[in-house]
Amino acid sequence: MHTPLAKTAHTLTSKRGSWLFLGGVVVLVVLFFGLLSGAGEDRPNETAPADSESTQAQQTLDKFPEADKQSVMVVASNKDGSELSADDQAELKKLGTSLGDSVGDESTDPVTGPILSDDKQAALLMVPITVGMTNSDTAETVDDLRTAITDDPTASGLTDAGMSLLVTGGPAIGADIASAFNGADFTLLIVTIVIVALLLIITYRSPILWLLPLIVIGTADGLASTVTAAVGDWLDLQFDAGIISVLVFGAGANYALLFISRYREELRRIADHRTALAEAWTHTATTILASNLTVVLSLLSLVFAIIPGTRGLGITAAVGLLIAAAAVLFALPPVLAICGKKMFWPFIPKAEDTVTEPGSENSTTLAEAAKPSIWRTIATRVVRKPGLHLGAGIVILGVMATGFIGSSIGLDQTEKFRVQSESAQGLDVLADHFPPGESQPIWIVADTDHADDVVDSVSDMDGVVRASAIEDTNVDGTSVTKIMVTGEFEPDSAKGLDLVEDIRADVHAIDGANAQVGGAAATELDARDGNQTDFFTIVPMVLAISFIILLGILRAPIAAFTLLLVNVVSSAAAIGLGAFLSRTIFGQSALDAQVPILAFLFLVALGIDYSIFLAHRAKKESVLHGGRQGMIEAVAHTGGVITSAGIVLAGVFAALGMLPLMVLGQLGLIVGVGVLVDTIIVRTVIVPSIFGLVGDRMWWPNKSITHFHETVETGAAGGSIAGSAESEHDAHSTHLLAEKEFADSGSSSHHGRH
Repeated sequence: MHTPLAKTAHTLTSKRGSWLFLGGVVVLVVLFFGLLSGAGEDRPNETAPADSESTQAQQTLDKFPEADKQSVMVVASNKDGSELSADDQAELKKLGTSLGDSVGDESTDPVTGPILSDDKQAALLMVPITVGMTNSDTAETVDDLRTAITDDPTASGLTDAGMSLLVTGGPAIGADIASAFNGADFTLLIVTIVIVALLLIITYRSPILWLLPLIVIGTADGLASTVTAAVGDWLDLQFDAGIISVLVFGAGANYALLFISRYREELRRIADHRTALAEAWTHTATTILASNLTVVLSLLSLVFAIIPGTRGLGITAAVGLLIAAAAVLFALPPVLAICGKKMFWPFIPKAEDTVTEPGSENSTTLAEAAKPSIWRTIATRVVRKPGLHLGAGIVILGVMATGFIGSSIGLDQTEKFRVQSESAQGLDVLADHFPPGESQPIWIVADTDHADDVVDSVSDMDGVVRASAIEDTNVDGTSVTKIMVTGEFEPDSAKGLDLVEDIRADVHAIDGANAQVGGAAATELDARDGNQTDFFTIVPMVLAISFIILLGILRAPIAAFTLLLVNVVSSAAAIGLGAFLSRTIFGQSALDAQVPILAFLFLVALGIDYSIFLAHRAKKESVLHGGRQGMIEAVAHTGGVITSAGIVLAGVFAALGMLPLMVLGQLGLIVGVGVLVDTIIVRTVIVPSIFGLVGDRMWWPNKSITHFHETVETGAAGGSIAGSAESEHDAHSTHLLAEKEFADSGSSSHHGRH
């Protein structure tokens, strides 16, 4: 019987079809590159929800005259901690005048300062600059300022005398974040390629074969980068291209490993490499599609996120993963078909004599039967004593979960850099000698008629150093006033965020003021609240999507629910372990606000991938061997490829540690460790032990598994299956029933290779 899958497989791998299909793929790729080249506009990185108070306040502030004029601070202090002398202050005044001439323009105010701290150990120069639409635009201006300081003779004299001059403040922080990524995406790409290449060479043990999937996946990554940039422009999305590249490489390598592993297996049974390749594609296409669909739909659930960067990442990453799956399913097979099995050199698989159980679609070589694999040995021991191994696995996950103890959510500005920046160092000096809120004031916009009431009310609050009205303007027919509030706490600290909430409660109670509170601290507060809202909105959707797909593939609700539950527990434990390692490696007791939702999403969605790889095979094997032995067979056949795929994916995510932001370092660490735990402990020990405890009932209501297992036991009681014609007939009949059940899940028809 020629199923649609079998026909597609034949087209992809035949002599003529492979060339035609590969040519069509090349034409499509070239067209996409040509049509979409140049896409990818710079957009501001909005961390708070679009409807949050801080965002609305910023939109009003942007309507003030010269809203693009902001000040950065040059923080001056003696490295030995001594007080600044009168001569030092005079030299700083001279430096301020010089900087105003070199980086200012006619539209900016002159440099203010030096402003001396109460302890006289530090001083500030307030330098007005014109900020760009994005941090990258502002970075050029900040770099010019730093270059001017370096080249200035007065500044050189001060630094030679032991003075530190650091540029900091809101615009400088944003500029440093943008500058930190200069060349970072290229570095990440190179590191990712090297990691994938090394792991593929180790896995395939071939100096040639690894190049084929790497070229295909690399092309897919380039295409995904181009297409997602165009999608981002079309839908005005914010997203991190580095994460998408990691996902494309990681998922693409996983799919390629699964496919080529099955291809190698088929070559040991089938001499013709094109036929073997077609068989491998037929058996793995459904699994790859189901795995890809799980991650893609999970990512698309982020369309309901209220944090702009999270929503944008979900949509574009889903597009990238669809391209990765398409590349492996439709570009890699023709390449392998054209190159032939010589690509496996020096370990070219050869068709060997096989032993096949009656009715089995899978045969085992005599060599494999004589020498059980390490995965078969492990699975056998686990299933024989499932309670002991399940208990041990639960203890390990429980210990990992204790990493949550002592952890919190949310990083302040200085903690968000993995490598200390000049602006972060400046903030530290500023906080030591000035009110910490000086660097990033709280901004309030209110109706002008009630502005004085707002200033008076806020000035009397605990934690407020001062509040003053700065400027009036007309916005949409209403006169509004901009009010600057300096707090005595670090803006992103718990007390600093509490102060924002207190100010909001205070000004909202003033009738007619229509006050909105914004600024960096308010934005951070709204961002944390938004990420928390996203977590509790998206997580149930991801779990529902994963369960529906598992249920659709396995058609066994108990098995689907069990696998999902194990995956959730494993993901939570991995985040706990990641929090502990973040404290140990990065010295951070808190996780970035965006890490929990992204880490949970990736761990659950990618973990379901491995569940599908394992359980799909276990179901087929259980028809032939019963639930317990079926799981042993599944682990024996998939243990190697799942572990290899997990190591590749973990290595790829570890590459995120190359990027300068703590959020990416923490995300890469947690997902990388979580994937290793999932493949080594969960898929090898915990899942087999649960299936060993439950047995055939795990596959309810699939009667074919229970019926066949009962037939085998009955046959064994009255004599061996080989010696009982009636038992052979029952087993074969049950196999035919199973074939009908699996036909729609990509299983090929019975080939009669007995």
